[in-house]
Amino acid sequence: MKGRLFLTLFLMFLVIVSGYTFLTKSTEIIGQDYFESTDFKNIENSFQEGLKSYVLNPITPEKAKEKITVSDDEIAQYRNYYGTLAEQITKIKEQYAQQLGSEDAAVDQDVQEALIKERDAKIADVKANFEDTDTVEKKIRAIKERAVDAYFKERANDLQQFKQDYKYFSYNLTNTDTDETFSNNLNYELVFKKNFTEDNPLVSDGGHSIYLGEYIPGGSGVSGEELYLPIERAYFSGTISISNAMLEHTDFQQNYKTFKIQKISYFTLWILGIIALILLLTVLKPNRAIFSAFPEVEGKFKQWTIDIQLAIPITLGMLGYFNLIDFEYTIEGMAYYYDNEGYRGVEIFTEYMFFYLFDFAVIGGTILTGIWLYDVLKAENRMVILQNSILFRIKDAITDSFLNRSIGVQSMFVLAVFFLGGVGITPIMMQPALLLIYIPCFFFVLLPVLYVFLRRIGYLNRIMQQTKDMAEGRLTNDIKVKGKSPFADHARHLNDLREGVRKSMSEQAKSERLKTELITNVSHDLRTPLTSIITYTDLLKNPELTEEERLKYVNILDKKSERLKTLIEDLFDVSKMASGNIELVKQRVDLAQLLQQAVGEQKEDFVAAGLDLRVSISEQPIFAYVDGQKWWRVIDNLVINARKYSLEGTRVYVTLKQENGVAEFTVKNVAKYELGDNVEELTERFKRADTSRHTDGSGLGLAIAQSIIDLHNAQLNIEVDGDLFKVKVVIPTA
Repeated sequence: MKGRLFLTLFLMFLVIVSGYTFLTKSTEIIGQDYFESTDFKNIENSFQEGLKSYVLNPITPEKAKEKITVSDDEIAQYRNYYGTLAEQITKIKEQYAQQLGSEDAAVDQDVQEALIKERDAKIADVKANFEDTDTVEKKIRAIKERAVDAYFKERANDLQQFKQDYKYFSYNLTNTDTDETFSNNLNYELVFKKNFTEDNPLVSDGGHSIYLGEYIPGGSGVSGEELYLPIERAYFSGTISISNAMLEHTDFQQNYKTFKIQKISYFTLWILGIIALILLLTVLKPNRAIFSAFPEVEGKFKQWTIDIQLAIPITLGMLGYFNLIDFEYTIEGMAYYYDNEGYRGVEIFTEYMFFYLFDFAVIGGTILTGIWLYDVLKAENRMVILQNSILFRIKDAITDSFLNRSIGVQSMFVLAVFFLGGVGITPIMMQPALLLIYIPCFFFVLLPVLYVFLRRIGYLNRIMQQTKDMAEGRLTNDIKVKGKSPFADHARHLNDLREGVRKSMSEQAKSERLKTELITNVSHDLRTPLTSIITYTDLLKNPELTEEERLKYVNILDKKSERLKTLIEDLFDVSKMASGNIELVKQRVDLAQLLQQAVGEQKEDFVAAGLDLRVSISEQPIFAYVDGQKWWRVIDNLVINARKYSLEGTRVYVTLKQENGVAEFTVKNVAKYELGDNVEELTERFKRADTSRHTDGSGLGLAIAQSIIDLHNAQLNIEVDGDLFKVKVVIPTA
């Protein structure tokens, strides 16, 4: 099994590598040779440009000198380069006065005469510069012509260098206009040849620029100009080529050989990839069982969290991708070093083999762990697996940290400061000058943040210690509240809790018997208002209460007692109705009129609750024999029930119609609470859709309605479709 797994992974590796290299290299390999590659095209273009410039259509010194110009600004600059006429003459006289005054000149009459003659000649030359413009222009032109000669002398050296660099190129070209032929007669057995015809000639045109400033000596008083020499367009037919014999003298000889070996290598790899794909599709046909050849490793892999399971194939996959990018370079490297490194050939080949084995291990590991990961993701409990991941835990931790936004923001800020403080050391090691920024930040940002952080942690530890004392029953000391931080708020809340616990413990003994009795007899709905009544009664015993507080507490007591009274009466009523111990006074009653009155009383409450009440009542009277008072309570309970438990902003539909000798009274609404599927429970005593029991309902409304309806031998049906709640009452008409 393991051997078959390795074979399968190896064949997949071949398919992936061959497919990738085919996508990236096929256009460079298939139907191509080295002389169509970018490397050679650059060499060829450089040769053509040099050939056109130096051989086929060269520029000459004569043409360059014809382009020389002398401007008035240059003449003025030349004249005044060393100062005005007077300044220059004065400088010349001062210079020669020192020489004529020397002892040697004084002794030798001939020397004095020569110096005077030389001085006068220079003065005359300076005067001529200021008097004759043509003279100055000729001097400047002569300087520029010497610069042109210097340039072309350097260009001659460039020509020799060009011939040396491209001596392996042969050319045999003819100017199509003048029939002048240019050839170096190096055609032998050719490995490269390019033809130029009259329809597709080699074109030489454009222009050439010479910057004379590089060749004019300093202090001459002449600034260099840029000469642009347009080259007359010429067309050449013929060939340029490289012979097999001259290939050995080229710089790209090894690249040429390497390219041929690369072609063989890539074609071999692609053929192996095709064979591997055929074997995978026909002979091997891998199934899931093959990839379970290492059950212990797979089991260990599946024990890790989904984050690590994801990270492993992703990391291996990225590493494999970068290795694939390098794969083509390894092929090119092996082709280059093939028979080119002598005794190092075996060593280099071994290095590449290690690379290929490593690449196979990485890509094979990616495939294997990817398949194991797929099994995890398609499992039925994948949502549980995802929720147990580290990322989910981090998300929950971040969410919890921002339950108090101030703590969350401060925590992120502290982490950011510490992170930047640590990261800042790296650039300082590379550039110590950054200490000028880091040191102030360290003392005025990092240290204050560290101090505040440690102080808050110490405060939190004190709160935790006192909370532990509180949990153990030691309620004597308040937790000290420091500042306005979230920890201070927490300490304040704990103090409030401690005070509440202390009061609760003092009253526990007094109210324990009553609480137990209430819980046993009337459950949660009766206990809530009664507890409130007891609490506010105790508050009223306080002689220091103001009259306003006393009236407020009395008002609350009135509401709670009324609530308790209603609950008890409802409980008694539903108990009597359920036992049948109640008398009905039936009369012929118009149900339509009764419903209109009941709905009319509730319209304002529906508007206040944000509900749209839609009523549909038959225009004709609908009579039935019922106890009017009891039936009113049925209608009232069902309508009030809809008002209390409907989702805000929705519609409530109330309809009454007569069909086939029965009256159908229907109430439909969209519930604000999830109802579940067991609708029969809704008519039980103290059963409410609001399972958290935050609303004021008693849970007896439907139970009372059900009991009254049963006493009238009518039917009550409840239907739930998602959040749509529908109750329908059917009673025979008279």
